[in-house]
Amino acid sequence: MRAVPVPPWGQTGIAQAQESSPSTESRESVIKRKLAEASRLVKQALELYEQGKYLEAIPLGERALGIRQQVLGPEHRDVAESLNYLGELYLHQGRYSDAEPLYQQALQLRKQLLGPDHRDVAESLNNLAELYLHQGRYQEAEPLLQQALQLRKRLLGEEHPQVALSLNNLAELYLHQGRYQEAKPLFQQALKLRKRLLGPDHRDVAESLKNLALLYLNQGRYQEAKPLFQQALKLRKRLLGAEHPDVAESLNNLALLYFNQGQYQEAEPLFQQALKLRKRLLGKEHPHVATSLNNLALLYFNQGQYQEAEPLLQQALELTKRLLGEEHPHVATSLNNLALLYFNQGQYQEAEPLFQQALELNKRLLGEENPQVALNLNNLALLYFNQGRYQEAETLLQQALELTKRLLGEENPQVALSLNNLALVYFNQGRYQEAEPLLQQTLELTKRLLGEEHPQVALSLNNLALVYFNQGQYQEAEPLLQQALELTKRLLGEEHPQVALNLNNLAFLYFNQGQYQEAEPLFQQALELTKRLLGEEHPQVALSLNNLALVYLNQGRYQEAEPLLQQTLELTKRLLGEEHPQVALSLNNLALVYFNQGRYQEAEPLLQQTLELTKRLLGEEHPQVALSLNNLAL
Repeated sequence: MRAVPVPPWGQTGIAQAQESSPSTESRESVIKRKLAEASRLVKQALELYEQGKYLEAIPLGERALGIRQQVLGPEHRDVAESLNYLGELYLHQGRYSDAEPLYQQALQLRKQLLGPDHRDVAESLNNLAELYLHQGRYQEAEPLLQQALQLRKRLLGEEHPQVALSLNNLAELYLHQGRYQEAKPLFQQALKLRKRLLGPDHRDVAESLKNLALLYLNQGRYQEAKPLFQQALKLRKRLLGAEHPDVAESLNNLALLYFNQGQYQEAEPLFQQALKLRKRLLGKEHPHVATSLNNLALLYFNQGQYQEAEPLLQQALELTKRLLGEEHPHVATSLNNLALLYFNQGQYQEAEPLFQQALELNKRLLGEENPQVALNLNNLALLYFNQGRYQEAETLLQQALELTKRLLGEENPQVALSLNNLALVYFNQGRYQEAEPLLQQTLELTKRLLGEEHPQVALSLNNLALVYFNQGQYQEAEPLLQQALELTKRLLGEEHPQVALNLNNLAFLYFNQGQYQEAEPLFQQALELTKRLLGEEHPQVALSLNNLALVYLNQGRYQEAEPLLQQTLELTKRLLGEEHPQVALSLNNLALVYFNQGRYQEAEPLLQQTLELTKRLLGEEHPQVALSLNNLAL
């Protein structure tokens, strides 16, 4: 986010004065020697900073500040520069609480000494805003960034690298807020300005390429993001060498692109390289290491490798707590991610307190009126939704929707997500008349904000189709499911887990219409694709086995259905544990095979297990309990 100007006091000569004995050395000579020592420390620290060696630079910056304060007193321009520079080192080492008072002191001192209309004041405004951005304090960051931009334009003119920096930083804020339409022109202006002023082979140009790529990544424009990420990585390696934190960041970003495209085999080695590089350069005790642990864990998580993901998420949580303290937004993020892992394993009792802790922590740290709070409300609501606690889920989702609209405006991707999730609650309660308009709004909003060619559009088409499907409106549902499938293939490629899910849903449409011959090959394709992409040991494989077995069951092909359902049951137990709603579903379906063959003595204990497990996991008031009672009564 920042250019690194050489501080004025870093330009002074570093040759030390000839030392004499303390008794004969004049006071003037002592001062000159000490200031020369401070300048030497500053230059050395700056060189380490440029190499990304923040841990080594910090003690040098601290010593330089101490010398200047001792020699020059607390109210001197060079002291302000030292405060600012040390704050930047702390920021990059993730020591946010240490950086803030230094940045604030530097800002106040510069205003006092230089007046409010000075380039150094603009720098301090920018740096304090950058800190707030890292802390998720967006409403505090924006006015500071606006002030810095206007001040730089007025003092330096439109054509200046510092103006490009301010444009870039304001765009980053908008990116974090999901204000993509506002971010894009600023990122583009910053990139053009930097190329023109600094030349194409410059570190700041690499940063602009990376940021524009991140915007495209968030918009689902993967084909446009990829070459920019690759250019940024190549440029950073050439300028900074392979052993630099910025190179690790670029490896991480390219991995995120592959991850979002479902190209997990391409993503994994890049995530691992980024993690190793960060550990080596920044030390194991750094927030960026926690980020890399988290990203690698999410990759494993999405592949259903929960055993591999969990220890990484726990390490990330512990590391974040140790480095940033218990009271930090990154701790809330780590709690949330660990909760999502438990949630996807059906471990709702373990997930709920973590989701609640994340929510309370963000409320306390960021205030009730923060986008992150809306996301936390959304996630806790999804937990309640999966437990059949629809009243509680609905309340939280409505809060999340209203909060998101209030903070980010009606035209924001996060609003579309909230509308979608609220619609799913209505859908699962059979409130199709209420779900349908919300899903139509979601679809229109997503198209308008992210464009027609975005994976979220495919998801919206799919969900709207499911509403029609459940109302028996098969003619309305089928073209939407086909569009969703084609769009997903076009955007993410034929070999993507989402394609398997789309195939599965289209097959279900045919299945429910009794078109078993059309459904069977699609279920088989979904099964084979899932195995190929995610491996044999994945919950999605169990789901595909289950669905194919249902086709056989409804065709009376019990001999073929039974082994598939047994595989489903064993795989689900192995991957998700005995206490999971999917286990109850597998028990129920296997019981139906026995029941339809007149094997009542084998069916009954399975149906009883299904009922008990469903009650225990989802509560007495869940619709699945009524279904289990009905099946047992048969």
